[in-house]
Amino acid sequence: MQPIRTVSIIGTGSYVPEKVLTNQDLEHVVETSDEWIYSRTGMRERHIAADDQAASDLGVEAAKKALADAGIGAEEIDLIIVATLSPDMFFPSTACFVQDKIGAKNAFCYDLGAACSGFLYALDAAKNQIASGAIETALVIGSEKMSTFIDWEDRGTCILFGDGAGAAVLRAGGEGRGIMDAVMGSDGSLADLLWTPGGGSRNPMTHEMLDQKQQYLKMEGRDVFKHAVVRMGDAVLEALEKNGISADDVNCFIPHQANVRIIDAISKRLGVADRMYCNVEKYANTSSAALAIALDEAVKDGTITKGDLVVLTVFGGGFTWGANVLEWGK
Repeated sequence: MQPIRTVSIIGTGSYVPEKVLTNQDLEHVVETSDEWIYSRTGMRERHIAADDQAASDLGVEAAKKALADAGIGAEEIDLIIVATLSPDMFFPSTACFVQDKIGAKNAFCYDLGAACSGFLYALDAAKNQIASGAIETALVIGSEKMSTFIDWEDRGTCILFGDGAGAAVLRAGGEGRGIMDAVMGSDGSLADLLWTPGGGSRNPMTHEMLDQKQQYLKMEGRDVFKHAVVRMGDAVLEALEKNGISADDVNCFIPHQANVRIIDAISKRLGVADRMYCNVEKYANTSSAALAIALDEAVKDGTITKGDLVVLTVFGGGFTWGANVLEWGK
């Protein structure tokens, strides 16, 4: 039996579309205001993809930057996982489109659907493939074009989301402990608190379904807030204990960028406000891309440096949630 190997992130990258939609812009779309949005969410603006950009296009741009950062070619990739809830189409997988566009001809590819938790789930799946010895190098992407299934007449949801992508390259080896053990969980009994009910095999695309706006994201905000704070906080504590690490030893905590109030509540519970990373003001909630974008920015702006311990935590529709710990070795 081959021993379990250390797995490290050797490169990161992120991309957001050029178009910026500010809170002031949204005042002309729905009944809202910059003050109302910012005070409740911490968001100032979000990026919106062009009509001819799909999730794979955003993911490709992030992937190219991650590969450049890692200093490797696309032909060295053995596995591509794209975490997304806004795929180019039902099938083929968005990961296959990314593979073709970047020339990763030696990779096998698939999509992973865990809503806003997707990037962390994909990171763990790729890490385990490498740790087992099955592969050497993986490309993990979180990519979302949320603007395609947001109801722009619903002020409770349209203000919250943006488009973007983030990516990470994983490889066997590296200094330190690399990506450590994750804690993940789900509760399908609460699915109807955050979902898109129409368009699948349960409620196929029909004129009636479209008239009822079932193709758009639906959310019970207060319930989601409550569960997100509890589940992410619990997951962080479990992940720290599982890996034998104290919260005091962690240099940077990166939560899913859903809402600054959620982030603040988790920070207060864990007592780590001075080490909690937040960029929701610039991008809003980009679902599975949010964690990946934040990780890339934290590395590029010097918040995370070699030898740092980093905690990632997520929460999304399903419900899904999780946390893991990594030692930054780059």
